[in-house]
Amino acid sequence: MSDERTVFLIAHTGREAALRSVEGLVHGLLKAGIRIRLLAAEAVDLDLPDGVETVAGGPGAADGCELILVAGGDGTLLRGAELAREHGLPMLGINLGRVGFLAEAERDDLAVVVERVVDADYEVEERMTLDVIVRTNGDVVHHDWALNEASIEKASRERMLEVVTEVDGRPVSNFGCDGVVCATPTGSTAYAFSGGGPVVWPEVEALLMVPISAHALFARPLVTSPDSVLAVEVQPKTPHGVLWCDGRRSVELPAGARVEVRRGQTPVRLARLHRAPFTDRLVAKFGLPVTGWRGRADTH
Repeated sequence: MSDERTVFLIAHTGREAALRSVEGLVHGLLKAGIRIRLLAAEAVDLDLPDGVETVAGGPGAADGCELILVAGGDGTLLRGAELAREHGLPMLGINLGRVGFLAEAERDDLAVVVERVVDADYEVEERMTLDVIVRTNGDVVHHDWALNEASIEKASRERMLEVVTEVDGRPVSNFGCDGVVCATPTGSTAYAFSGGGPVVWPEVEALLMVPISAHALFARPLVTSPDSVLAVEVQPKTPHGVLWCDGRRSVELPAGARVEVRRGQTPVRLARLHRAPFTDRLVAKFGLPVTGWRGRADTH
């Protein structure tokens, strides 16, 4: 049995600053004796030393790796989550973009990341996912999953999408809208947040349903049990819609299609370097003003 340790690196290589950061990560890990595996398409843009393994991708791409290390923005992190979920590996994100709620480190933390990876000094937490089914005429025509959200959206800007929403087999409301977002707590700070949904702490197990620009008296965000089944039906006499999972994978929804969303059977594992409360992460990521906070009064 080999004692060699291998990390799979996924990187956003579209900007010069990102390239330099990724190259610094690679050199630091190699120097410490950690092998690096990269997608061949990404390795083309990088100035890498000999010995870095490249693969084409596909099933088994990360076999034998101990960690998925992702350097980039939110889109790159969600791409890394696909690989992490497929192989059951923890994902450690380094934010090279803007907000990066899934990231555990920032660009200035590269040396710390290398040290902690070398020492295997991180904790792993599981984030719930969504399993998504599309039915037409009662038949299942598509399966998918999401870490952040499954969004049912109108396909053209000219006309609204007419839908009926459902929770646990019972109808809630019908309305015209731009879309409906079904999200996890992890996704509550993503698309659901921009649509006016609540911020849900990651340790809370729940499902969210957030209508987007709905023309209805009652179209409020809903927070349900993690064991609930959410459904959105596209009305028969309406333009077709589109289902997006994590903004990365899409499928057309013909009129009359039904999308069912439930808690996923396979979570995504995130590697954590810090024990900082989610409240601190929220304040830091959104730059929230906290001037004037005095904290709990000392009663002793």
